[in-house]
Amino acid sequence: MTINYPKNKNKTASRTFRETIQFYLIDCKTPLGKAIDIFIILLNLVICAIFVIETYPVSEAVKNLMWNTEIIIVFLFIAEYVARLYGAKNRLRQLIDVYSIVDFIAIVPTLSLLVLPLFGITPNIGFLRVIRMIRVLRIFRFLRFTADPNFFFGTITLRLLNVIKLFLTIFMIFFISSGLFFHVENAINPNVQTFGDAFYFTVVTLSTVGFGDIIPMSEAGKWVTVLMILSGIILIPWQVSRLVKEWLHIATKKEVICPGCGLRYHDENASHCKSCGHIIYQEYDGD
Repeated sequence: MTINYPKNKNKTASRTFRETIQFYLIDCKTPLGKAIDIFIILLNLVICAIFVIETYPVSEAVKNLMWNTEIIIVFLFIAEYVARLYGAKNRLRQLIDVYSIVDFIAIVPTLSLLVLPLFGITPNIGFLRVIRMIRVLRIFRFLRFTADPNFFFGTITLRLLNVIKLFLTIFMIFFISSGLFFHVENAINPNVQTFGDAFYFTVVTLSTVGFGDIIPMSEAGKWVTVLMILSGIILIPWQVSRLVKEWLHIATKKEVICPGCGLRYHDENASHCKSCGHIIYQEYDGD
């Protein structure tokens, strides 16, 4: 995604309110844009930490604090979701965008628990279990920050960004698998009492060590195990192959940032950018 940053105050002043919202939600260079990105990342970390901590024995005071914190964060997620939809140039495309769908999934569980009682509907145990399982998918929100080459405000190279994507993919497989396994096994499996127990099972299973001290006891647990193994077999090698392919591609290129469009890698004998045609570098032999 290419962001056109204002070069003077007149351009900044000429933006409409809608364009300003869109700019700062995708911007990662200005101080306000950086602050928004850091704030959203911190919210994502807190909401994932709450998901893990609530699987451990904690006092009622801590549970209430975590629930109130989750409500506040979810309302901030709603504000972000609405702001992105309002500021988008094409709102229909924004609505069906994969990141918007992930944002919506992050909102639904908590919002449904708040809204349903207002209509006199008391969620049953099965519904609550499904809601808790959906909450684990909130970790997908981190993908938004690795989709742009300006991850960490342009201070990370493309090679390192690809490595981060690989490790993020592995961590998400482990996190989601552990969360799902915990919620389907916790009620019937005495060896799965916390998220840590489920995470241990996931690591042992995906690493093919298989100690056998924890095994799935429910049909749902067996299916989650099958899915986690398949995802590990398919997604991790796919990401590794992409990483190796891009590294081999970059190895044949020369790193020179085009002043016209910002393209970083070019053919070794190129004098003009293949993307915008701007002169990038020329070498002359002395007389």
